[in-house]
Amino acid sequence: MAEEKGKMTVSEAGRKGGETTSKKYGPEFYEEIGHKGGKKGGQTTKQKYGHEFYEEIGHKGGQ
Repeated sequence: MAEEKGKMTVSEAGRKGGETTSKKYGPEFYEEIGHKGGKKGGQTTKQKYGHEFYEEIGHKGGQ
């Protein structure tokens, strides 16, 4: 934890927020937003950068 009382690091704040969200909404929430977000994000990226972008990043990932 951060040294000063009442202060926390960005990492600690993110972890705390994630734990709170998980308790409030459950794992299904993350599955749903992951599915929707990934699909929409992929479609937007494809429209913006085109098919060749995926070929390029796929090639880089395989190296």
